[in-house]
Amino acid sequence: MKTIDEVLIRMDQIVSECKAGNSRVGYFAILYRHVTRRIKEGILKMEFEDNPRMEKLDVLFAGRFIDAYDLWKKGQKPTQSWMEAFEASKSSKHLVLQHLFLGINAHINLDLGISAAETVEKEPLEGIQKDFNQINSILAELVDGVKSNISKVSPVFGMLIPLAKGRDEMLLDFSIQLARDGAWKYAGEYYVANDRNFLIQDRDKNISKLAKKLINPGKFLAFIIKIVGFAEWKSVSKTMDQLDVVAQKVV
Repeated sequence: MKTIDEVLIRMDQIVSECKAGNSRVGYFAILYRHVTRRIKEGILKMEFEDNPRMEKLDVLFAGRFIDAYDLWKKGQKPTQSWMEAFEASKSSKHLVLQHLFLGINAHINLDLGISAAETVEKEPLEGIQKDFNQINSILAELVDGVKSNISKVSPVFGMLIPLAKGRDEMLLDFSIQLARDGAWKYAGEYYVANDRNFLIQDRDKNISKLAKKLINPGKFLAFIIKIVGFAEWKSVSKTMDQLDVVAQKVV
C-alpha cells in the first residue's frame, strides 16, 4: 500500500471480514478506520506540518496493523503484542474496552515508534514530532469519546471505576498520552539502532507483558469484569455497529 486511500479500502475489507466472522478484532478495526479517515480529512485540509509525509506515516503505521492481522489470519505469527490482542479476540469474557486497549497497546507502544523512524528515513527524527503527536491526539480524542459513551455497549461499565479506586488497574488507567511519550522515546532508539530487528523483539516482549495485564487484571477485578461483561451486548456485529456510530459522532 502506498496511499491512504488504499489503506482505507483494506480497512473496509477487514471490518467486513470481522463482521461476517463475528471477530472481536473488529472493535479495534472500527476505531482505527475512523482514525485513518480523520487523518485523510486532515491531509486534504492541509492540517499537518508536512501533509505528504503524514500520508507516508499513516500508510506505514496502518500497514503494521494490517500486516499483523493478515499474518494471524494465515495462521502465522505476528509480533507477540498483536498476537495477544488477536488471540484474546476469540474469547467472549473480555470487555469491549479491553479489546480496544489491546489493539491500541500494540499499535502505539510498538508500531508507532517504528513507523515514525521509518517515515523520516535519514532526515532528522525531531522534524516529525509535531505530526507524530497529532496522530496520538486524534486517537486519544476518539478513545475518550468511546469511553464516555461506553454505556451504549456496556451498560454497567461505570461500576468498575469506584471499585477499582486505589488499585493499580491498567484497564482504567491506560493513558494514550503516556503511551505516546514512550513511543516517541522508542522511535529515537529505533532511529539510531544498528540492529533494529533485535530492538523490535526486545520492545515487543515488554509490550506483550502490558497486554497480559490488560487481559488478566487480578482476581477481584476479574470477577467484577465478569459481572460487567454479562450486561454487554453479545452480538459482535451489533457492537461493531454501535462503536461505529459512537466514533462517527466524535469525529
